[in-house]
Amino acid sequence: MKILVVDDHPLYRSGVAFTLQNSGMAVEVVECSSLAVAFQRLDEGLVADLMILDLQMPGYQGVDSVRAVRTRRPEVPVLVLSGTEDPAVVRECIDLGAFGFLPKSAPADHFNAALARVLAGGVYLPPTSLSVAAPVTRAQQDAWGRLGARLTERQRQVLLGIVQGKPNKVIARDLGLSDTTVKSHVAHILEALVVSNRTEAVYALARAGLSLQDLQASASDPAS
Repeated sequence: MKILVVDDHPLYRSGVAFTLQNSGMAVEVVECSSLAVAFQRLDEGLVADLMILDLQMPGYQGVDSVRAVRTRRPEVPVLVLSGTEDPAVVRECIDLGAFGFLPKSAPADHFNAALARVLAGGVYLPPTSLSVAAPVTRAQQDAWGRLGARLTERQRQVLLGIVQGKPNKVIARDLGLSDTTVKSHVAHILEALVVSNRTEAVYALARAGLSLQDLQASASDPAS
């Protein structure tokens, strides 16, 4: 497993790399001091399983660094590290297709939880962000508990595209489907999650602690 750590602060970058190398996982860490260096390594053929990205990078403002990665290398999952815990910034990163967001002030166990969740195909959001979201209804709890049985394999593929922040046209192109078919799948997914839009769907997965692997397992479980 190869993980890119992209941060312009050497001390913090080395700290993240050290944590990864002592996580017990078989991981190769590639440190990059800028996005330009990260893009160069990827363009040279490096295949990364995850990019851990400092939100504030030289030459980029706000969430532009996330936007740049999602535009140029959409196949690489991104876990954002940031000095801010502003829920609006968290939501914007998730809107752009980041798989997770972790404040730099978070304790080590939160980092490990974020890493495990994102690598499993789920979405990780900081507790502070989840706490300001709308309360979970009983209908949503029930729906999330049986979500795997309510989604087809194709719908889970569409859901992955939603988590990655891909628009319907891109999902349709990737899966060889029509825009109308993808739109229908998205509508079913939102109904199954009892939410009204794509970002709420991503937040629902994070709050339920679900990953696409979880959904696949529950769908194949005869008892589900």
